[in-house]
Amino acid sequence: MKIVVTGGAGFIASQVVDAYVASGHEVLVVDDLSSGVRANVNTHATLLTEDIRSERAANVVREFKPEALNLHAAQIDVRRSVTEPRRDLDTNVGGLLNLLDAARSGGALRRVVYAASGGSMYGDTSVIPTPETEPPAPVSPYGASKFTCELYLSTWRALHGLHYVALRYSNVYGPRQNPHGEAGVVAIFAERLLSGKSCTIYGDGGQTRDFVFSADVVKANVKALDTAFCGGVNVATGVESTVTRVYEVLAKAVGVTTPANFEPPRAGEQRRSVLSNAKAKAELGWAPTYDLERGLAATIDWYRSR
Repeated sequence: MKIVVTGGAGFIASQVVDAYVASGHEVLVVDDLSSGVRANVNTHATLLTEDIRSERAANVVREFKPEALNLHAAQIDVRRSVTEPRRDLDTNVGGLLNLLDAARSGGALRRVVYAASGGSMYGDTSVIPTPETEPPAPVSPYGASKFTCELYLSTWRALHGLHYVALRYSNVYGPRQNPHGEAGVVAIFAERLLSGKSCTIYGDGGQTRDFVFSADVVKANVKALDTAFCGGVNVATGVESTVTRVYEVLAKAVGVTTPANFEPPRAGEQRRSVLSNAKAKAELGWAPTYDLERGLAATIDWYRSR
């Protein structure tokens, strides 16, 4: 199958590309390398260094005639979406529409796999773990833009019969995550602990997230290529972990006994987030294989090897 993967030089999508290539697919990566790393791109994939919003990217994708489109490229910094909501919208929604239209006009497109965001889309909800039936209530422009993209995919389904799977990720962590810039707390803590630097927790540390390991997320992207299911589905562990707990596990693995520093919470961040994965088990035949301790140990090993 011919597949376009946007953001394929990044943390999650580069590992998805590896899996697609290993399965024998022909892969075109579209990534402007603003946060992705060229060295992450599989040598058997073709790299187009281009912004997903550009006319050139659209033209190349159209000429490639993909059968599947895997969309990971996005503005992912929640705090930046609060201060620059227009940029967030232009990149996340504008970029999706640009390449979705180009791929469809190529004539071979049958399926879209979209990296959605369950944690930010549902917002602060009393239903824990949160199922897909919970109405969207994002508390950041980032969450709003990611849900808007799902609405467009649903519209393209109605208009053009396009099959799509929106994988609603919880908080993904693992190898290749950049600890600088638009990074997750695991990557930041791992890098700083291994460098002998102090770590800062924003808020009281009691805020929770559903941390899912990247290798498990990759498996969901593989299953999404041939499932009969169409729509949005959570990709998560269903386990709620505090930020303080993550710090403690990582610090113990590194041999650090110093507690983290605490600063005031940042705007746009949720208090609790944990997602139900019952639908993923039923519809995709997917379930996580890494618990928090095992996943964090593998992550620390990767950063240590770097």
